[in-house]
Amino acid sequence: MSSESFLVHRPDPSPDVPRGEYPRPDRDRSDRWLSLNGPWQLESADGTAPITVPYAWETLASGVARTWLERATYRRSLTVPAHWAGARVVLCFGAVHHRARVLLDGVEVGTHVGGYDSFELDVTDAVTPGEQHQLAVEVEAPADKRAVPHGKQRSIPRDDYDGVSFRPTSGIWQSVWLEARGRTYVADVRLRGESLTGLDLAGVLVGDHPVGAVVQVRVVAGSRAVEQVAVLTDADGRFSGRLELTDPQPWSPADPHLYQVELTVGEAGPGADRVLVTGGLRHIEARGEELYLNGQRLYVRGVLDQGYWSETGLTAPDETALLRDLDIARRAGYTLVRKHIKLEDPRWLHHADRTGMLVWAEPPGPSRFSPEAAAAFEAQLAPMVERDGNHPSIIIWGLYNEEWGLDWDIPGSPERATAAAHAYDVLRSLDASRLIVENSGWAHVRTDLVDWHYYDDDPASWATRVAALARGDEESFPVRLGPDFLVDKSLYGSPAHPRTGLPVLNSEYGGGFTSLERAWSLRWQTQELRRHDRFAGYVYTELADVEHEMAGLVDADRRPKDLGGLDPADVNADTVLVVDLVPQRSGADLPVPSHGFELDVHVSHHGVAPVAGRVRAAWVPAGTPFGALRATVAVESGPVTAEPFVLSPAVTVEIPTPGPVGAARLHLWLVDGDGQTRARTFVDVGPIEAPNRRGAREASDRP
Repeated sequence: MSSESFLVHRPDPSPDVPRGEYPRPDRDRSDRWLSLNGPWQLESADGTAPITVPYAWETLASGVARTWLERATYRRSLTVPAHWAGARVVLCFGAVHHRARVLLDGVEVGTHVGGYDSFELDVTDAVTPGEQHQLAVEVEAPADKRAVPHGKQRSIPRDDYDGVSFRPTSGIWQSVWLEARGRTYVADVRLRGESLTGLDLAGVLVGDHPVGAVVQVRVVAGSRAVEQVAVLTDADGRFSGRLELTDPQPWSPADPHLYQVELTVGEAGPGADRVLVTGGLRHIEARGEELYLNGQRLYVRGVLDQGYWSETGLTAPDETALLRDLDIARRAGYTLVRKHIKLEDPRWLHHADRTGMLVWAEPPGPSRFSPEAAAAFEAQLAPMVERDGNHPSIIIWGLYNEEWGLDWDIPGSPERATAAAHAYDVLRSLDASRLIVENSGWAHVRTDLVDWHYYDDDPASWATRVAALARGDEESFPVRLGPDFLVDKSLYGSPAHPRTGLPVLNSEYGGGFTSLERAWSLRWQTQELRRHDRFAGYVYTELADVEHEMAGLVDADRRPKDLGGLDPADVNADTVLVVDLVPQRSGADLPVPSHGFELDVHVSHHGVAPVAGRVRAAWVPAGTPFGALRATVAVESGPVTAEPFVLSPAVTVEIPTPGPVGAARLHLWLVDGDGQTRARTFVDVGPIEAPNRRGAREASDRP
């Protein structure tokens, strides 16, 4: 069955309700639900004003656009549908930052702490179907966020990393809705397919009679046969079982096959419970320094995505925006998205599952270390795994990022190093089915991947440093933590950490000020990562601009930038060309040659079988994209063969002079025996002159 069938909208979302689609398609109860998004009243020190949920009160979309408001109360009326009589009623919140106290008709029905994880409250005894009730949500959103998980939200006092922080996200910022469930219902269900032959499930019932209840489980979509099993709950209301599958089909980016499993408790009628859970067969592992997905070698080609929109902040403006971001990444050749220090909307994860995009997921962190901050960070992990663990697209869990919340001092503080290692242990105990990175960027103490973040605008020093890291000759690199704060960071947090035996990959890089310079760096820096077979992949920074950060492939409104004729998909393809030269500057990789020259080119290939062919080259006018290239071929190399995941030997291409022109572009492309283009890149030539520095004043001349 096509995974397209898992795009569930029952009933169809109302165009009058913002984010009116069902919030949890991966755990579908959309046959009996009611969105509470839309107009609410917000009471605060500023008075009472209308607010549109689910947009944070700092955003334009909320209608409030108020920053540094620390306390407010949301109010609205609600009426549970009369035909829900006989069912249990559950009030669900996607996310509320940071502390929430929920009241119905003035009576507290529950509280929650944590700004990114979802929570739900069984309000059956507090409501009467068919009657109107008053719902209030009291919210505390501290301006001083340093001790609470907040990711890239700006704080007062300022975070150490305020220069890369953004407008805060406070209050209700994901959907709010009601669900009708059975009198005894499935409160949590875990669906895993690591065996690649069947689906293992475990869960818990709550409600009237959870002990000794029978849970009927059957595959309703994704299988050619009807697999089913009945499981019995124990004295704690917990259940577990396994669905063996006929003709099992693994989930992968190339074939994102999904299974939909129906769990029912009780007989038909309003008192029965039914939920549809989506999952897949997927196995990720590290074998020494190599990654494998479902037993096949995997090279990560990823892009960092902060999930931020100009008018709606951390909340996607609509369903289309979530799909568009995945499409931008896919069209650029990326097979993985690193969703940066944010637990993203479950609908985005569902679409990643459905469309075959791998995901590196990570929670937000605090920004200053204390035992309390570390405990608050770890408190997110169980809800994160409970909410998102069924998504086969997630292959990597991240934890801390660049020692944020650890005061940039793992090597100098046993207490902070212990906190990072303990977070790894906690997450590993919750989910052993994925790879875990305990501190992304550097200073690793206990991890499944050695990842590193390195930014360098100079292509020569970038190439030299990357080569040294690949060989193991160097294990540290300079990191600018502030305008006047440059430090050397090591891959490893202590001398005791093993230097080999784990996959090594870059998970943040990129350079340049303008969009043309960014494209130039993307082309040449990614080439150098592909040059070294030791690396298991990369994650480019970043997908889209965010506020003052202008590093995106597209701008903050997802409009394309001028990339100078570069197609990022050529950079991020299975097969790419690696050229032996150090480029000099954007628009002029080489000065205009006065005579012919030799150019050595390698092939990096990450397919399942070898690729063979010849490298062709042709001069075109400056800036000409490959699609405008004429069929005429100026020169062609001898034969070259690239084995999977092994850089090919160099093949030499004899390049003629470009003719009586100044700036020009040399297109290079690999053509296989069938005449198909398998890889392509280009080299720009142009006049190179020293930059104008007339009028510069020496420091001693300044007042």
